[in-house]
Amino acid sequence: MYELIIDDKAIEFLEKLEKHIGARIFKKIQLTKENPFHFFERLEGRTDFKLRVGDYRVIADIDSRKKRIEITRIGHRKNIYKKI
Repeated sequence: MYELIIDDKAIEFLEKLEKHIGARIFKKIQLTKENPFHFFERLEGRTDFKLRVGDYRVIADIDSRKKRIEITRIGHRKNIYKKI
């Protein structure tokens, strides 16, 4: 099982969303702890990964040696890639 670390900015974003959307994203993130590579896709030309949850994307760094998933950003698909 992977350790899950969520950045403060990502938590703030989740808290601003409607409760049912934030809960859906958080639940999906929790599911990735067993096997993150089943859910996450590597971003083209980058070392980090993305997780699709409806119209939202979760950006993360995954360290398979340390068994850590570090969520760095969460945002809407139309503008999340401009911020990274």
